[in-house]
Amino acid sequence: MALLRGINVGGKKRVPMQTLRELLTGMGCEAVRTHLNSGNAVFTHPDADGASLAAGLERAVEEALGFSVTCLVRESSEIRRVVDANPFAGQDVDPARFLVTFLAEPVDPAAVADLDPAAYAPEEFALGEREVYLHCAAGIRDSKLAKVLTERRLGSAGTARNWNTVTKLADMADS
Repeated sequence: MALLRGINVGGKKRVPMQTLRELLTGMGCEAVRTHLNSGNAVFTHPDADGASLAAGLERAVEEALGFSVTCLVRESSEIRRVVDANPFAGQDVDPARFLVTFLAEPVDPAAVADLDPAAYAPEEFALGEREVYLHCAAGIRDSKLAKVLTERRLGSAGTARNWNTVTKLADMADS
């Protein structure tokens, strides 16, 4: 599965989903399907690892469309693990206000050790392996935690998806 960061937002970095499917197919990916218009693609690939596929897709987008885009690739089992490890399961959490930020590198707990969760309540976050779960109770736009949990702090490139999208991608990857 490929997750592209910051495309098709405000008319900038336009990547038509048909083009994304064609780029992935040209890289040897099979059964390529996209979800929404925000750079989510589910596919199979016979032998490439995630880091190589991400780098190849970044090069393909640059060559075809003339701009750089950060791409992350996850195996279907990783997306299922993210869903199954939901730290807010069983809580009354609005999925539209619940984000998962997928990171290129593993999360270092020391990066957030100085954050006092009580200072951000009712917002809350939890670290995963290569993701950060963020519940923005009052909405994502005005989230104080979202402004603090940046790539700079986390030490890794990332891209966020709301919980509805994460679960849909997991279902697509499973089918």
